[in-house]
Amino acid sequence: MPRQYDVLVRFSSLFTMAIVSIMIAAKAWAWLASGSAAMLGSLTDSLLDISASMMSFLVLSYALRPADNEHRFGHGKAEALAGLGQAAFISGSACFLAFHGIERLINPVPLAQSILGVWVSAFAIVCTLLVVAVQQYVVKHTESIAVKADSLHYKGDLLLNAAVLVGIYLASIGYLFADSIFAIGVAIYLLFNCWEIAKESANHLMDKELPDEEKVQLVATISKHPDVHGVHDLRTRQSGKLKFIQFHIELDQTLSLQQAHSISDQVCKKIRTVFGEHIDIMVHQDPVSIPEEMCDSQKS
Repeated sequence: MPRQYDVLVRFSSLFTMAIVSIMIAAKAWAWLASGSAAMLGSLTDSLLDISASMMSFLVLSYALRPADNEHRFGHGKAEALAGLGQAAFISGSACFLAFHGIERLINPVPLAQSILGVWVSAFAIVCTLLVVAVQQYVVKHTESIAVKADSLHYKGDLLLNAAVLVGIYLASIGYLFADSIFAIGVAIYLLFNCWEIAKESANHLMDKELPDEEKVQLVATISKHPDVHGVHDLRTRQSGKLKFIQFHIELDQTLSLQQAHSISDQVCKKIRTVFGEHIDIMVHQDPVSIPEEMCDSQKS
């Protein structure tokens, strides 16, 4: 599974960059020929896409490295650092695009070769559908957070390219302001995605807990073991593809150290069966009387 994860994630990144490169060439041609602000917005988004995909590929190559003596918890947080850099870059580009759209709204310019923009946008939609299909296949077999986020972004691009089609059509029949309005809309869309990227990256860097539903499922999985009397002090976080879980289990105090160790191994094996192999587990065994004593002391 680890080998399959690495191969599929890298293939997804390379395939995405190849398809987006073709879209960039087509959109640049259409923008230079038509002068459409909305097409410039779509071109800007594709340039951001390939920049993000290239950075994602380079960072993933580093993040997928196993833990070493200097990085005992792995290299997964490199993804979050790259995400913050992408967010800053996207914000600047979106603001530039918004100013361009406002300027065109004040000083509208008739579009030339509008039919070319329509065909290029339709071509971009087909290419994006192909990218999303490959990414969904990879997500299904790896559950990669990076690819899943990238796929969500390209699904949004489908709506973006559809908006460009509408904007160019309306501008071609006399509604010149429509092209600028859609360009400004694209800028708002980019800023929204920028915020989501920055927020998710910050959560990873700040060691935010796993979602509540996963924690509930985790506690239920641990508690199913017949020799476990309780679970407490659960702590979770995620770094790249690797999830870190720490918890205390309450065991019969008459058990030997070997028996307690065996139970812990069985619990860890069950967790990996439910949540996958990309998980780092630290278990502390407590005699069942200790949590009870803690509760009694708190009451007094």
